[in-house]
Amino acid sequence: MVGIPDFLTGRGHDQAPEFQELESPEGELHLRFYVSSGTEFALPAIGIKEVLSPPPDRITPIPNVSPLLLGTLNVRGRVVWVADLGQFLGDSVPLNTDRPEVSVIAVEDQDLMLGLAVDRIVGMEWLDLDEVQMPQNAPDSVAPFLRGEWILDNLNSKYLRLLDQIAILRSARWAA
Repeated sequence: MVGIPDFLTGRGHDQAPEFQELESPEGELHLRFYVSSGTEFALPAIGIKEVLSPPPDRITPIPNVSPLLLGTLNVRGRVVWVADLGQFLGDSVPLNTDRPEVSVIAVEDQDLMLGLAVDRIVGMEWLDLDEVQMPQNAPDSVAPFLRGEWILDNLNSKYLRLLDQIAILRSARWAA
């Protein structure tokens, strides 16, 4: 069969140059996002179950629970609590839910799943864990949930803070 590439041989000479030059990514895959105050954070992709964008009316408010909790969301038949991550981390600015969709990052550990509502999601990025440093000037409300931070711009004090989703999930702060 002349002219038909053989995909099983693994020969790359037929491939376009843009596919031949792909390099293997450095580091680990992370999801970057912002909370209401404008602070940027990252979570390891391996700890994220999925990212959802439900309309606010799909999040059912529950009375007499922590003010950090926006309510519950049905995720394929499973009831998942949705929390305002910014307020959980000490932001005074509540998440604006008066919009068509709310960005929710579902994180899971063992049998526990929690939806973390954030202001906006930047996207996935490969980040080098060797460059993570101890957090500098992190607010006390955030410090217990940080694994470290990347310095994006030292002059303007711009940091990308790496969160520990297990510490967030298991926090006693939810009982308050």
